[in-house]
Amino acid sequence: MLFVCGMNAIRSPMAESIARSLLPANVFLASAGVRAGARDPFVDAVLAEDGMAPLERAPRMLDDLEDDYFDLIVTLAPEAHHAALELTRALSVEVEYWPTPDPSIVSGTREQILAAYREVRDRLSARIRGRFGLDASTQ
Repeated sequence: MLFVCGMNAIRSPMAESIARSLLPANVFLASAGVRAGARDPFVDAVLAEDGMAPLERAPRMLDDLEDDYFDLIVTLAPEAHHAALELTRALSVEVEYWPTPDPSIVSGTREQILAAYREVRDRLSARIRGRFGLDASTQ
């Protein structure tokens, strides 16, 4: 399964980390972005609040992936969805679009910003649980 967002800095690495914490270890998971990005420390902070480890690697683009065969590609931003559809045009791959807000556009206090990141984390967690039939107690 591949999660794709704009820069592989917030939404897709968050989704990958959440999926790693919920799905069996034999499920191949990856994430990438359409454009180059930089790690976002707020992602690490909100994942740690739920006991999840952040990804140990730097953000990467779709072109950086070593393996380009996935059974499912989940896109989290409009530009990522268009790129995934173009990438899979001649392939038999399921592509799902899960519209997810970009918490980096929120301004205000540190707590207000963290609240936006938590909302994305919780939304992605609920979506992954629902998609794979996991109840809320699964960890």
